[in-house]
Amino acid sequence: MPRKGPGPSVPAGWGVVADRWRPAWADIDIDAVGHNARVLSALASPAALCAVVKADGYGHGALHAALGALEGGATWLAVALVEEGVALREAGIEAPILLLSEPPAEAMAEAVARRLVPTVYTGGGLAALGRVVADGGFSPIETHLKVDTGMHRVGADPPDALGLAENIADHPHLALGALWTHLAVADGPGQVDREFTAAQLDRFDAVAATLASAGTRAPMVHVANSAGAIAYPEARRDMVRCGIALYGVAPTPALDEALAGATGGQRLRPVLSLRTRVTYVRDLDAGARPSYGRRRPLAIRSTVATAPIGYADGVPRRLFDEGGEVLIRGIRRPLAGVVTMDQIVIDCGPVGTDPVEVGDEVVLLGRQGEEDITATEWADLLGTIPYEVLCDIGPRVPRLVTEGGRPPSI
Repeated sequence: MPRKGPGPSVPAGWGVVADRWRPAWADIDIDAVGHNARVLSALASPAALCAVVKADGYGHGALHAALGALEGGATWLAVALVEEGVALREAGIEAPILLLSEPPAEAMAEAVARRLVPTVYTGGGLAALGRVVADGGFSPIETHLKVDTGMHRVGADPPDALGLAENIADHPHLALGALWTHLAVADGPGQVDREFTAAQLDRFDAVAATLASAGTRAPMVHVANSAGAIAYPEARRDMVRCGIALYGVAPTPALDEALAGATGGQRLRPVLSLRTRVTYVRDLDAGARPSYGRRRPLAIRSTVATAPIGYADGVPRRLFDEGGEVLIRGIRRPLAGVVTMDQIVIDCGPVGTDPVEVGDEVVLLGRQGEEDITATEWADLLGTIPYEVLCDIGPRVPRLVTEGGRPPSI
């Protein structure tokens, strides 16, 4: 996916780490980001696609996620923090960047100066924004008003939304750019979840109708996250905000099938794979108990390999207890002991049956041969969600950007 001519540059720290001594890394397939954005854009059309790249692009690298998403059809980006938006602007990103939470008062000036689109939902936040734009003499600043329809995390209570919207509309330096909300259980499979989501949509529509009847109409409304965009066509509205799906992970297996059904068989492609290499191999007698705690004896004389990645890098310590496996030479192999801070030990089977050597690639997440280990598999083992698995991959794991497995053409 060539990127030639004018456009954002990739500053130091955002791209491939050329010199690394520890063989542990995450491959980031920028082509997969673009593919996923195209699938989601087609699904949501005519609604716009907003690519959520907060938390360093869910651990994938925010800049490359943003570039891939924009090339795949996204027209908006979204982040959680002013600092995240600033980093994208400094890298040359010019697309609209939505702040998903109301910035602290002390951050409003930077948000406005960097042309970030603020979300507000409190009188104090709106007043702080108004002071900044009035003092700076800015042109009307597009402002998105968030309403709490049942998530109960942040957002204006529905009875307060009209007053806030009117204050925005009446301010000489502000403009109501959008009305929005967030769905709490759009990924839930049960009837109760569907009823709650329908109730959220009804509450949101009631707020929008109240505003319209009072003469304040938002030019844009947006509701759907990844799950909402897939499962609830009525929630797509003017824009969908997709995070986890952009990175190639459907919120649930059922929604993966629903997406394929709605797009003529199109599937999301995982963007990240987590890899390392064998650095040490030894044969241990039956009864040996590798790693801290000596938790499990080897049933027979076995080959045990060590690889330099651990819980400091986002490999959960509990992965051993829950039966986690890795891939070496295309074969699933269990962990031989608990994950330590910097290393894992791998049970490679009976001595002499399937040789493993120093330098062999170890895949923790991703494909090798015909086998595949996904973030969803880890999440199911650990009783969590793929979002947490991906976001937990630590900063000392280099992200090596590829284009369909090839070096990038940036």
